[in-house]
Amino acid sequence: MNLQVAYGGGVTDVRPARAADLPLLAGIEADADELFLERFGNPPWDPPTPGQDRAFEPGFLLVAARPPVGFAHVLEIDGDAHLELLAVRRDHGRQGIGTALVAAAKAEARARGHRRLTLSTYRDVPWNAPFYERLGFRELERLEHWHRAAQRTEERMGLLEHGPRLMMVTSLTN
Repeated sequence: MNLQVAYGGGVTDVRPARAADLPLLAGIEADADELFLERFGNPPWDPPTPGQDRAFEPGFLLVAARPPVGFAHVLEIDGDAHLELLAVRRDHGRQGIGTALVAAAKAEARARGHRRLTLSTYRDVPWNAPFYERLGFRELERLEHWHRAAQRTEERMGLLEHGPRLMMVTSLTN
């Protein structure tokens, strides 16, 4: 799967991550996390996960551009597809790259036979829940066991100190 995506006066590719992309992903995540540091101060988060570690988890990684300036990490858990992380470098933000990555993640999850894509996000952060709502996500009403386990992990990590979080879902069957 390769998609050509127009943005900010240029065109970028969204494609599966390659081995050469993996060392770049933690830097992309760290750069994107600066938005949260500006908003929350110094959140008690773990450092970014190395791309090599992400590649070993069940699911898939998509990157945007060459060299990558953004990525989407989708986990496959108990038959569900879950957008674990979407990250775009700040100097490439607000150009449609995140939207393109989400569209590609939906397409890939659908191609793999998934009926829905879930994610966990901050309810009141503008580039979180409101962004995903514009892309067709809504609050997930019925949580699976692994969703509840993920929420407990987020609570232990201290993520709730910065505002309410919610699980969201979008259908892949239409």
